[in-house]
Amino acid sequence: MDLERIESLLKMLAEHDVSEFSYRDGDMNLKLRLGPPPAVAMPVAMGHAPAPVAAAAAPAAAAGHAAPAAAAASDEGLHIVESPMVGTMYRSPSPGAPHFVEVGQTVQKGKTLCIVEAMKLMNEIEADVTGVVVEILVDNGKAVQFGQPLMKIRPS
Repeated sequence: MDLERIESLLKMLAEHDVSEFSYRDGDMNLKLRLGPPPAVAMPVAMGHAPAPVAAAAAPAAAAGHAAPAAAAASDEGLHIVESPMVGTMYRSPSPGAPHFVEVGQTVQKGKTLCIVEAMKLMNEIEADVTGVVVEILVDNGKAVQFGQPLMKIRPS
């Protein structure tokens, strides 16, 4: 099955609000799913109650969590731009072209921040807030997952 056939199937699925499709032809098996991956329930083991943690271990554990807590505090108030799909993120419209945005740049709502390419379709990701780009979290040309944070913007 060629890529154009798969793209047309994906388009048809989206138009008809179908979330999952399976196709089998001889030894070829194709399964397409639109949207986020399904949630997987994790088994819970029932057993003995956990042993109490020694009081001396608590400060060491707290010290290990101090850095993430400080980072979370500095991220407070930031808007996170997430990938709306699985694909490859590109920071510019073509190789060698200037990036859409840089860290420290002020962006207006609706400005293109990057492109996420999925199955040869280029999807422009636009700012949904006006503000300053604080951090770009994904390198140019790297794969991204649905819901993965791409950039942080401090709203103005």
